[in-house]
Amino acid sequence: MSALHWLNSEAFSVFGQHIIWSDMIGNTIGLIALTLGWLRSIWTWPAQLLSGVVLVAANVSVQQAGSVGKQLIVIAVAVWGWQQWTRGRQQAQDGSIAVRFATWRERGYLLGGAAVGTLAVGGLFTAFPSLSWSPWADAYIFAGTLVAMLAQARGMVEFWFAWLLVDLVGVPLNFHSGLAFSGLIYVVYGALVLWGMRDWWLRTRTPALEGATA
Repeated sequence: MSALHWLNSEAFSVFGQHIIWSDMIGNTIGLIALTLGWLRSIWTWPAQLLSGVVLVAANVSVQQAGSVGKQLIVIAVAVWGWQQWTRGRQQAQDGSIAVRFATWRERGYLLGGAAVGTLAVGGLFTAFPSLSWSPWADAYIFAGTLVAMLAQARGMVEFWFAWLLVDLVGVPLNFHSGLAFSGLIYVVYGALVLWGMRDWWLRTRTPALEGATA
């Protein structure tokens, strides 16, 4: 049995939902990565990279092209974010990355990028229906993930808001796609996002501790 075949085989079944190995392993690593992001640990990036690699297999198995694209973005931006945090980690006195709110101009760029990205990718998936059975939801997740990770790499509190908005669509889509573990773990993600958002928000109010911005 090949590694890819094993990753996409069933691990167990619960309440009529079939859990596959790649879905379970990838999202468990992703949950660890999000926790490390909340702690502002640089190890969030290699964890996100590994999670993305494993989840590519999970999304290929259910022909969810937008989510495959999302994971490829996760892999690429994780490498870039790792570099960004490596250069900026000493900007806070505790040795971790400094955090801040985005400027209004940066928020405009993030929102505009998300809108343009969703329209562009959604249009592509609509023109080629074989790429995705849910083109606009897939496109929204694709663009939202890119925006969230770019904001995270820059140490912006808004990255938590972006992830929360992605989860609102990602949870029902994953359940409907047959990736039940993804749906369940995204509920946990939601709680962790709220917790992390609060922590980063409070840290923006302690500039003496944080030092310079990312």
